[in-house]
Amino acid sequence: MTRVLRGLRGPVIALLAIELLDELVFGAREAAWPAIREELDLSYAQIGLLLSVPTYASALLEPVFGVLGDSRWRRVVVVVGGIGMAAALALVAGAPGFVVLLVAFALLFPSTGAFVSLSQATLMDLEPERREVNMTRWSIAGGVGAFTGPVLLIVFAAVGLGWRELYASFAVLALVLTALAAATHSRAHTHAGRPSLRTAFAAVRRPLVARWLVLLEFADLLLDVLLGYVALYLVDEAGASARVGGLGVAVWTGAGLVGGLGVIVLLRRVDGLRYLRASALAALILFPAFLLVPGVPAKLALLAVVGLATAGWYSIPKARLYDALSGQSGAAVTLGSVAGLIAGTFPLAIGLVAERYGIQTGLWVLVAGPVVLLLGVPRRVT
Repeated sequence: MTRVLRGLRGPVIALLAIELLDELVFGAREAAWPAIREELDLSYAQIGLLLSVPTYASALLEPVFGVLGDSRWRRVVVVVGGIGMAAALALVAGAPGFVVLLVAFALLFPSTGAFVSLSQATLMDLEPERREVNMTRWSIAGGVGAFTGPVLLIVFAAVGLGWRELYASFAVLALVLTALAAATHSRAHTHAGRPSLRTAFAAVRRPLVARWLVLLEFADLLLDVLLGYVALYLVDEAGASARVGGLGVAVWTGAGLVGGLGVIVLLRRVDGLRYLRASALAALILFPAFLLVPGVPAKLALLAVVGLATAGWYSIPKARLYDALSGQSGAAVTLGSVAGLIAGTFPLAIGLVAERYGIQTGLWVLVAGPVVLLLGVPRRVT
């Protein structure tokens, strides 16, 4: 842990706190899906839409945010995104049904694109020579949030509150961090470039940029896409209670957090590309075992091992993308959001398959993640 914290400075801590909040929000959401579904009477198809449509909203707006992020307007975009995130969280807290919840998520996703993604870009600009380490720190901060979100949901339930009150609390915290971000971005990064979508999109013609964009989206199958269905899978397929479903989210995210701490140490000794290939092979064996093994305890144990195996699947490819886009950190946001159009189809496809054939069948789609990593991760830096 000392190695992870060594070298942290005020601006870095502030940026990591923004990622912590982002994952608190989504970690709590994934654990709350059984309760949200029951209270709002949602179908699997509607849940699939709630997971996919906001991604398309982000894909429409985030390219503009990324372009502005490579200009002097970055600080303004970040602050507006923080305010939008707070408003969306308040809307989630008061949502009376599916339509309002869909609107809230459709506002939340692009707002976090402006607030969180550009904060990540600033972190990458602060210390270009330490991108993999700082990106792993970012993932660890996110892991802490993703693990703590379900725990907070359990704590709120224990004192007679629920997911609505928790999201109202997140809205207040978002406003606090927005004020902090305004000062941090003002000190940490100044852009003088002229905004240009053409310049940003021209970067995708580089083979290495396109490769890492594709690998990031397929790696996400066993990260955020799996996380979106963990609680529902344990409740509907394994017969667990809603509380155990939330525990499953905590187990998965906690294992990823522990794995992230290990990755920081490992990257001092092992090349990140070699680690990605080895972990993809392990996940290709472990995830099908998780789907096939009977009993909730065995599934929770294998879920933890999958979380350990996939640690670094976001931080290493994302750091390599920033390396390939050296000098255009805002372009990473722009291109990532466009690539997200592909990723946005995955949760919806799984929801539709689960609606017709059951969630066990739907989750087999996620095996594509480790397969693509095995085939696509280069053997050396090119």
